[in-house]
Amino acid sequence: PFFVNRGGLPVDEPTWERMWRHVGRIHPEGDRVAQRIRGAADLPKIPIPSVPVFQPSTPIPERLEAVQRYIRELQYNHTGTQFFEIKKSRPLTGLMDLAKEMTKEALPIKCLEAVILGIYLTNNMTTLDRFPISFKTHFSGNYFRHIVLGVNFGGRYGALGISRREELMYKAPVFRTLSELIFDFEDAYRRCWHTLKKVKLGHCVSHDPHSVEQIEWKRSILDLDKLSREDFRKELERHARDMRLKIGKGTGPPSPTKDRKKDVSSPQRGQASPHRRNSRGDRRPSGEKKPADPKAMPDLNGYQIRV
Repeated sequence: PFFVNRGGLPVDEPTWERMWRHVGRIHPEGDRVAQRIRGAADLPKIPIPSVPVFQPSTPIPERLEAVQRYIRELQYNHTGTQFFEIKKSRPLTGLMDLAKEMTKEALPIKCLEAVILGIYLTNNMTTLDRFPISFKTHFSGNYFRHIVLGVNFGGRYGALGISRREELMYKAPVFRTLSELIFDFEDAYRRCWHTLKKVKLGHCVSHDPHSVEQIEWKRSILDLDKLSREDFRKELERHARDMRLKIGKGTGPPSPTKDRKKDVSSPQRGQASPHRRNSRGDRRPSGEKKPADPKAMPDLNGYQIRV
């Protein structure tokens, strides 16, 4: 049943309320049906997928396959109800807490939830770069949006995610360039009769689960109606180059020590230093003239006492 988790326990109150309203809306006897199912004692137990655990020697490609297998076992959410509320503006630490809740509830998920879960399950793979990839497509007069988690290991690109279509989720890290990966998704969309309109690329996500940084979801927005094929490829490779440069410089927040060095004067400077004298003089009342003779500056101490 989609209003209890796979262990038979009720989900949290907000999620339960959303699903309760959904059942009542789509079924003429929704409330009665829900109560009857919840009270049934002979329902088969649905197996709970196990969160993958890796040995230190397990290669990264095998770990990615295990993570994707776990995401697939949760199944795609076809109910029309969003079980987990994901706000993209939340800091990474909050999203990781939500991902942990997903593993406990083991409810079906959609593509955005799969991206957050993929980040959570790959945080300990420090040699793996992760970044969001969003797609906007057009089919039969309507626009559709999808998102996956792009990965880069050893210079090879791939993706993690979930979709109704098998070819629009997992991609093994075998693509030599980012453009090859995106073109593969474009071909998959074309086989589904969708036309790719826009691609949004984010920057690499921190591996620190306690980071208060926000995920950069759309560093580059590429409109295929305004770009030639060659320009599209160049923009994709430019984004890949920018990610490599950012990783090389380090993605952590600025050092507090450096900030203090900029804002606070050196401890070796005394009150008699020219820098401090000038700053005191700048705060002198507008009606008082500044002394013309620099040798008369010691009288400034008396001024400080009066103030």
